[in-house]
Amino acid sequence: MSANEGIPARRPHGEARPGYSLDVRLWKVTKVDRKARPYQLRWVVGGKVSSATFATSALAESRRSELRQAMRRGEAFEIASGQPESEVRAAATAAEAEPSLRWFEFCRKYVAGRWRMSAAKTREGMADGLAAVALAMVKHGDDAPDDKDLRLAFRWGIVPANAGKEPPAELKAAYEWLTTQDRPVAELADVEVFEDVVYRLSYRLDGTPAAGETHRRRRRALNTALEHALAAKELSENPLQRARGKRVGSGGVVDRRVLVNAVQGRQLLTAVSYVGSWDRNRGRRLVAFYAVLYYAGLRPAEAVGLRLSDCHLSEKGWGTLTLRETRPVSGKQWTDSGERHDRRGLKARESDTDRPVPIPPVLVVILRDHLKEFGTAKEERVFGNERGGVVGSSTYWRVWEEARLFALPPDRVESPLAGRPYDLRHACITRWLNAGVPIAEVARRVGNSPEVIHRRYHGCIDGHEEAANAKIAKALEEEGDTGG
Repeated sequence: MSANEGIPARRPHGEARPGYSLDVRLWKVTKVDRKARPYQLRWVVGGKVSSATFATSALAESRRSELRQAMRRGEAFEIASGQPESEVRAAATAAEAEPSLRWFEFCRKYVAGRWRMSAAKTREGMADGLAAVALAMVKHGDDAPDDKDLRLAFRWGIVPANAGKEPPAELKAAYEWLTTQDRPVAELADVEVFEDVVYRLSYRLDGTPAAGETHRRRRRALNTALEHALAAKELSENPLQRARGKRVGSGGVVDRRVLVNAVQGRQLLTAVSYVGSWDRNRGRRLVAFYAVLYYAGLRPAEAVGLRLSDCHLSEKGWGTLTLRETRPVSGKQWTDSGERHDRRGLKARESDTDRPVPIPPVLVVILRDHLKEFGTAKEERVFGNERGGVVGSSTYWRVWEEARLFALPPDRVESPLAGRPYDLRHACITRWLNAGVPIAEVARRVGNSPEVIHRRYHGCIDGHEEAANAKIAKALEEEGDTGG
C-alpha cells in the first residue's frame, strides 16, 4: 500500500452524534522537511484533515497504531480535533478533576524533601537539571523573560532557604513568570511538551549540544524527579522510560588532544611560577597544587582539601598522600555551612574511608619546597590563598589560563591541549597506563572503578595498535607456512 492510500474505518450500525464522525481514513507515516519533528501522520475525519508530527518514526507509528485500534473498535472521532471519542472523554474528565500540581511548586517540594540528605554538588546538579526542564515546562510568549533569566530565577527559587522570600530585583520578573506561567506536571505526558523537555536536556541555551556528562547528569536528575511524581500519582507513567533520544557528546571518553607530554607538563608547571610574580605570588603558591594533579592524579577538589597530616614526605625516595576529604565548589546557596566549598568524603566511597596514593620523588621534592616557602593554610591545609583561605576554583582557573599563554605557542593556546587543570589528571592516568601499570591499580590510586578507567582512557593508550598488528602479521605468516 502506498503512502497515499487510506485505511477506511469499520462502520457499525447507527450514526455518530453531532460533531463526531465514523468516516475516518488513516494514512501512512511520511517524512517531512522538519528538523525537530520530521515524521508526519495524517488522517481524515468527516472530510477534515488532521495531522501530527513526531521526533521519531517509532513515536509516529505508535500513534498510528492507537488510532487504528480505535477505528477497529468502531469508535467515532471528533471532527474538530480528529481524536477518538474515548480520548476526548478522558481529556474532559481530567480537566474536571482536581488540577495537577504545577511544575515549579512540584520541584520546590521535591527538592526540599531531598535537601537534607544530599551533598551540595548533588543539590546543585539537581537544580540545574530541573531548571533546564523548566524552560520546556513554562509557557512562552512575546513578553516572556529570557531563558537565561528564567533559569537563574528557578535556581534561586528552588533553594528551601529562599521559600517565602522576595526574589532579587533583577530576577523578579522572571520569577513571577515562572510561578504563574508554568505548566501542570501532568502535561509531561503530552508528546510535544516532552519532546521539548528532551531537547532542553541535550542542548545549551545557545543551541549547541551540551557535553555528554551534562546531558547524563540532567537526565538522571529528571528521571529521579519523575519517579517521585509517579509515586505521588502526579503521573501515570514515567515518560522518560520510553524516550530514546540520541546520545550527546563523547560518552565521557578522554580526548587525546588534551593530553600533555612530559616536556609540555614541565613547561606548564614552570610557567605557573611566573604568573602574578608581582602580585602576591599567585602562581608560585599553586605550582605544587597543579603538580599533585599531574604526578599523583588527584582531582582538584581533593587537592584543595589536602592537609599536612595526609602527606608522608620522606627525605629520599617515594612518599604517600593519604586522601580523606574533598572540598568541591558548589556555591553558598547549596552548602549547609554557607561556604562556597562543601566538605565531603572521597568521591564514590564511604565518608570514613581514605585512599593512599604513592607519589614519586619529583612530587615529594615539589611539596617539601612548597611547605618550606609558604607553610600551611588554615586547618593545616597544604594549599591556600594569600589569606590562608580555601583555594577557589576561579583562582586556579585564572592562573592556569595565564600559564598556558606563557608555556604554549599561539597555535597550541587555541587548541584543547591542557585546556583545563583537570586535564593534568588525565595526563597522569594516561602516563601510568602507558607505563604498563595494571588498570586495577590505576583505578585504585585515582579513585575510579576499573570499568571507568577502561572506558574513558582506552583511546589514549599507546602501542596497542602496533601490538595488535604484530599478532595479526604473525598469524598470517603461520597460515602462509601451513598453506605452503
